Amino acid sequence: MTDLAARPTPLGVRAILRIREYRLLWTGQLISDAGDAVTNFALLLLVNALTGSTAALAAMAIVLAIPSLTIGLVAGTYVDRVDRRRIMLASDLLRALFVLGFIAVGSASTLWLLYLLAFVQATIGTFFTPARGALMPRVVPPEGLLAANSLTQATRVVAFVTGAGLAGFIVGTAGQFWPAFVLDSASFVASFLLIVRLPAAIGRISVEARAAAAGTREALLAGVRTVARSRTLSTTIAVLAVVMLGGGAVNVLYVPVVVRVLDAGPAWLGPLEFAQGASMILATGLIAKLASRFRPSTIVTVGVGGMAVLVALIGATTAIWQLLVLSFAIGWFISPAQAAVVTILQQGTPDQELGRVMAVLQAAMSATSVLSMAFAGIAGDAFGIREAFFAAGAIVAGGFVLAVIGYRGRAAEPTAQPPNGDAVYVG
Repeated sequence: MTDLAARPTPLGVRAILRIREYRLLWTGQLISDAGDAVTNFALLLLVNALTGSTAALAAMAIVLAIPSLTIGLVAGTYVDRVDRRRIMLASDLLRALFVLGFIAVGSASTLWLLYLLAFVQATIGTFFTPARGALMPRVVPPEGLLAANSLTQATRVVAFVTGAGLAGFIVGTAGQFWPAFVLDSASFVASFLLIVRLPAAIGRISVEARAAAAGTREALLAGVRTVARSRTLSTTIAVLAVVMLGGGAVNVLYVPVVVRVLDAGPAWLGPLEFAQGASMILATGLIAKLASRFRPSTIVTVGVGGMAVLVALIGATTAIWQLLVLSFAIGWFISPAQAAVVTILQQGTPDQELGRVMAVLQAAMSATSVLSMAFAGIAGDAFGIREAFFAAGAIVAGGFVLAVIGYRGRAAEPTAQPPNGDAVYVG
């Protein structure tokens, strides 16, 4: 077993928030993710209003996931050879512009434009996400990464719940979709104004790193080899990919199970998302204690096992209160597991290859998500919503088995070289 006593004392959330640079990244993420949630829910509401088709909703979800698979890997090579801070700034400005294009879609005949713009938005995001993930170890010390990543995951849920509520309120009260898209555009501008305050040196790439990442194909293959050579890294990415193969279906089936199966009405979506968000926030407060007692790989394994059971149980619910309880319970497993996955990659990957490895993770998740959402769109209509949830739970359980086997005998997580950029954390 790993000698946990020999490790530096893990930092908690309060200590992480004392780091100015992390606060800037975190606040920008909160605002930007809330804006994204407003747009994503508004898009689903718009597609539903224009088509009334579950398949059309699944198609939108797939369109948003495809860029990570087709372009994300290439984006990762640029993250490893171009200033990461500048990549984030450019991504924010471009998305602030393109999101306004959704306003032009007002009928089923222009639905193709909605899909096209959604694809462009997601494509730009494939550059931003690995850049932010690769920047984190330069801002936060190693002993604080698990807490930082956990807070990041919890914040995304808070932003998701807040954005979903805002989208419903805006569309419901105004009867229009365009205010939601304007709000999202403003959120990207706000994120830009925060990120621009980060020290310029924080995103710079060394000459050696740029040279090592030169040539997109060669750089991409080098990143894939880094993952393949490490049993811990490859297991971690494979486990999360399998989890998304089952969990991606939940994103499509969640609304139908509430509205069609439980006949509870869309008003319950807000409380359900709030219940999961609340548990993820509470779980964030336990991260320091978990980190002091368990390896990140153990946290991943237990988290995936818990998620498998709870996803399957959703299919057996007969009342909305049961779904509310399950939504609250699942957050306790999701938040630590997701944070531990990202932490393993950040700690086990050299800084000059971290963008590519993060992109490999993103691509693996997107590939399985596309398959899962396609399955949900077909199976939900053909075999039933409950049965689709049972199948999703079984698939996530496969990720648990893979984690048990893959992490077995691993005495410790891999340790990468320190960042080659200018780390600015103060401890």
